[in-house]
Amino acid sequence: MGKAELPRKIRLAKFMKQNRPVPVWVIGKTMGRVRMHPKRHFWRRGRLKA
Repeated sequence: MGKAELPRKIRLAKFMKQNRPVPVWVIGKTMGRVRMHPKRHFWRRGRLKA
C-alpha cells in the first residue's frame, strides 16, 4: 500500500459507514415521513468522489 492509497481508503471507509439505511426508530419517530437516506448509494449506479 503506497502513501497515496491510505487517505483514499479512509474516505472509502467513511462512505461505507454512511451507506446504511435509516434506523427503524427514526422511521417510527417521524411517523414514516423519513424513510430514505440522502447519502445512500448503490455501488454500480454511481461513482463516489473519493
